Amino acid sequence: MIYSQLKLGSSDGVDMNLEGYLVKINKFAPYVDVERISKAYTFGDHAHTGQLRKDGAPFFEHPKSVSLILAELEMDEETIIAALLHDTVEDTDVSLADVERLFGKEVAGLVDGVTKLAVINYETKQERQVENLRKMFLAMSSDIRVILIKLADRLHNIRTLGAMTTEKQYEKAEETIEIFAPIAHRLGIFKIKWELEDLSLKYLDPEGYKELVKKVDKKRSEREFIINDYIKQIHDALTELNIPFEIYGRPKNFYSIYKKMKYQHKEFDEIYDLTAIRIVCADIKDCYSALGAVHTLWKPIPGRFKDYIAMPKPNLYQSLHTTLMGNGEPFEIQIRTQEMHDIAEYGIAAHWKYKEGSKASNNEMEKKILWFRQMMEWQSDLKDPSEFMSSLKLDLFNTEVFVFTPNGQVVDLPVGSTPVDFAYKIHSEVGNKCVGAKVNGRIVPLNYQLQNGQRVEIMTAKNAQGPSRDWLKFVKSTQAKQRIKQWYKKERREENVEKGQEMIVAELRRQNLPVKQVLNEDYLDAILKRLSLKSLEDMYNAIGYGGILTSQVVPKIKEKYFKDQKDDQLKVKSESDKFEEIPKKKIVKKSDTGIVVKGIDDILVRFAKCCTPVPGDDIIGYITRGRGVTIHRSDCENFEQTDDSENRFIEVAWANNDNTSYTAHVQVVSHDRKGLLSEITMMMHDLDMAMSGINAKIDKNGIAVVNITIEILDIEELNKLMKKLKQLEDVIEVKRISS
Repeated sequence: MIYSQLKLGSSDGVDMNLEGYLVKINKFAPYVDVERISKAYTFGDHAHTGQLRKDGAPFFEHPKSVSLILAELEMDEETIIAALLHDTVEDTDVSLADVERLFGKEVAGLVDGVTKLAVINYETKQERQVENLRKMFLAMSSDIRVILIKLADRLHNIRTLGAMTTEKQYEKAEETIEIFAPIAHRLGIFKIKWELEDLSLKYLDPEGYKELVKKVDKKRSEREFIINDYIKQIHDALTELNIPFEIYGRPKNFYSIYKKMKYQHKEFDEIYDLTAIRIVCADIKDCYSALGAVHTLWKPIPGRFKDYIAMPKPNLYQSLHTTLMGNGEPFEIQIRTQEMHDIAEYGIAAHWKYKEGSKASNNEMEKKILWFRQMMEWQSDLKDPSEFMSSLKLDLFNTEVFVFTPNGQVVDLPVGSTPVDFAYKIHSEVGNKCVGAKVNGRIVPLNYQLQNGQRVEIMTAKNAQGPSRDWLKFVKSTQAKQRIKQWYKKERREENVEKGQEMIVAELRRQNLPVKQVLNEDYLDAILKRLSLKSLEDMYNAIGYGGILTSQVVPKIKEKYFKDQKDDQLKVKSESDKFEEIPKKKIVKKSDTGIVVKGIDDILVRFAKCCTPVPGDDIIGYITRGRGVTIHRSDCENFEQTDDSENRFIEVAWANNDNTSYTAHVQVVSHDRKGLLSEITMMMHDLDMAMSGINAKIDKNGIAVVNITIEILDIEELNKLMKKLKQLEDVIEVKRISS
């Protein structure tokens, strides 16, 4: 028979009263105090009275289902109670003190660990997500049960995601497959991992998921016949050897198939391991005997045997894996003991099943908690939310390269790791004093990518100058990156401060921000506090050694600067109540036009609106009957059209008059973005230029066209403004236009 996996808590607790709930609890976890569980159930049910989920179901169905998932994992009583109450502090009037008073400090600690942070005005959604994850990881580094509750919570939420909006479904599914499924993998809880992945795929790529399910169903019948034939042959061989065993066929989860098709560019028909055969033996000796038996039945494929019993994975997983050739197609067999099987299905959660008198199980769980503690230590200096998230994903994924120290100790590293990663994994000082490396006895470059099974030896020197900044370009592990940055932070402060100051000054100048005005501690006080920095020098130092990026600081400075400028303008408006009528430098009068007309005094002079000449432009006068002399730019197109009589031209020149202002029209063409108009007006303010009009529109392609009317003294002032405008971010073109 092909073995099909059952969903954890598959009933989901829907429409189940206390009596029905206790029946299931007794089935999964008969060791718990029923009276205490009943008390928690009643308390939680009452606290959530009147609350509904998005699908219209009573809210308490959710914590009830989460607790059943954990009961099926055979978790302890405190965890099951905490699951029943995990949303009370966040979503009801119940306080953490209430939980502690009624159910004890241990339950209260677990509830607090899974409760999101109070509402804080984070700048971005990602920043809020990061801080909630930090809180969760810190809590679980001291009590791993926090993350087990969180995984069960996410599993039930992803099962009931159908009532959410499409956007919310995608967002939750993406977070699940990038964060929570890898955590389940890290903890070895494959039963939860596989379901999280498959359900997430359903929302991330609905069409791809449906198509894959159809293909798997279509091929299943023919695969079942082949696999059942293999199972019969194995059954007969092991029975003949008197080896006690159980045998199953396990279908591969959809997401694993999907990944092979998408990332390894395989067609569905090229994937042969849709079903793996699993043999569960009584002890380790029998596992190796069973391995020998199957190798006599079919020919093993070279390089496809893995002994995870002798060399367990970091998530506690143990098993023998061998790929064999049968009927012209490869297939996989996994061989393990019952305890290994439980750990493979339930991972670290199986600790509670085997904790009675098992020091090994306790030690393994301590190792796992230590890993999370180290992870939080390495990531504690990461202030940038995006850097934290990418670092976290790297730590959760791809820890599948196993190498050996010279004395045979196994070290696991992320895929793509180098000897430098290995050195820092051994000890910080080994990394800091590393000058070379040998792999399998041969010297290799420090950026060499390590492969499974290699023996690595690090060469050190007492007088080593410390790590190179270039190492940050190729190391893969968060531990190595953080240790290198910490060394530079501690040992090269003066150098870091100087380098960091140069970097931020260059970026501020590039964005046309006044360096002297914004680079002082009073001005940056709020920004420094948000980055957990005590002084401006600390900020320079952090930028210099790579602890924070200029892209984390400059946008905040820019935003504050323009806000302050806007506030200043509003203050002027409130004082004068004439903000819209910005005072002009001087109103042009016909008796004071700044124009000299050759041979004529006291004549009416006006400027052509078609070309709006300003001092510095080449100009010519045109005599208009009854309207005096109209001043045009020499290159004015309209002027050429009026050329009906040479006798109407007259020579004119600019007078030396510093008190006269002139109108000019400028057009700015830019990619539309937030803050564009604000930056333009702030620039005008900085240049002490008067703006008498502004008009903006955005076309269907997202291009903004801004027309500005300004008062200027001469062409030099106009050119200066246009040059500054061209330097603004996303600006495509700046030009003079007619009115």
